Amino acid sequence: MLLKNLYKKIPKVDELLSLDNVKEALELYPREVVLNILRNILNTYREMIRDGKVFDISFQIISHIFNDELRKELRYSIRKVINATGVIVHTNLGRSKICEDGIRHMIEVAENYSNLEYDLEQGSRGNRYSHVEGIICRVIGCESALVVNNNAAAIMIVLDTLCRNTEVIVSRGELVEIGGSFRIPDVMKFSGAILKEVGCTNRTHLFDYENEINDNTSAFLKVHTSNYYIGGFTKKVSIKDLSELKEKYRKIIIEDIGSGSIIDLSKYGIRFEGNLVQTSLMDGADIVTFSGDKMLGGPQAGIIVGKKHLIDKIKKNHLLRALRVDKFILASLESTFRCYLDEKFAIKNIPTLKMITYELGFLKKNALELLERLNKIKGFNIKVDKGFSIIGGGSMPREKIGTYVLLIKHDNMSVYEIERRLRNNTIPIIVRIEDNFVKLDVRTIEKCEFDEIYRAFIKLEC
Repeated sequence: MLLKNLYKKIPKVDELLSLDNVKEALELYPREVVLNILRNILNTYREMIRDGKVFDISFQIISHIFNDELRKELRYSIRKVINATGVIVHTNLGRSKICEDGIRHMIEVAENYSNLEYDLEQGSRGNRYSHVEGIICRVIGCESALVVNNNAAAIMIVLDTLCRNTEVIVSRGELVEIGGSFRIPDVMKFSGAILKEVGCTNRTHLFDYENEINDNTSAFLKVHTSNYYIGGFTKKVSIKDLSELKEKYRKIIIEDIGSGSIIDLSKYGIRFEGNLVQTSLMDGADIVTFSGDKMLGGPQAGIIVGKKHLIDKIKKNHLLRALRVDKFILASLESTFRCYLDEKFAIKNIPTLKMITYELGFLKKNALELLERLNKIKGFNIKVDKGFSIIGGGSMPREKIGTYVLLIKHDNMSVYEIERRLRNNTIPIIVRIEDNFVKLDVRTIEKCEFDEIYRAFIKLEC
């Protein structure tokens, strides 16, 4: 009898539509979204009554449940997280953060019409790539430039244009696999180029390249092994050395430089093992490709720089239409390269470079400030310690940068439970677990995120 009475108390959807917060929601969101939430709430009540888990039904409780469910329903799938891992270019967390001017520029072109493919001087159809080619050439010092949607696409369209049905000589030690199991040999095969492997995994000499040159050879391809390192008994051929063969046999040199640094970070204490983009071109590379969203610190893009007569050919490739970038990428990329007109300005304003070059004193001060806040919460054992950050994103695999971390334990909660609950916070907080501690690396945490971290730890204790 009690069960039947509870079922009778379940309100109709039409009755719930009169709740103030539901009426407000109907003004802001699609009606079907609101109705679906209300139906789900009522169905949940029916199940709970059946299982003996509820003994009363209240409009006030339903109102609160509706608010919680609405927030869940409207939560975006891709959303902000707090990166407390110390991995600066974190592939799983979106790689590089965009500079503030880049964000403003994207918003401007998103909110308005733009001259994406319109020449304002001539009053006629324009070329979208012209918005970035000039600034890239100015910063890099190259003859010409082109942008596609990522670096794998960049090397593919270069090979498809310049090397289809011809042999391209590559060292075995540079036939790398990049993220998502994509491999250089497979990219080359898809492009129509014929792979000619030379040398050994650990050692390749100049004569290995020369011995394989024939009439069907079109290019030498160098691939920077930016996502792993081979040490010990090794040897590789430099662009400078290859340029001698290029001149002698009239071939071209293409270099996939990977992460694409254009500032010498060794002056900031960062060991750098590859070439700068500019150095590669000066040493003799005819075409260099690199990523926009790694060491450059911009949006995801594949940037192609080098000789004008070669890039002009690539611009005519029909694949370019399939691989082209949109107005948001062009806007943020233009802003990113503008920062590089002044090195000090770039270090200060491009988030990736800024995080890489933070001084230890600054990081220690931030760590102690965050510690002071979190120490107010009972149940946690927290201390500041020295640690290391990594650049990530397939960049500089051996480089570990000194940092300060918070080491965290709880009296009654495992580190895995802490990690799980932080990851499921309203704004997810992504941490590391090492040596049975939860670690927060302040190098990748913005000071404006300290408040949210504090609130998340308060919730953990509740």
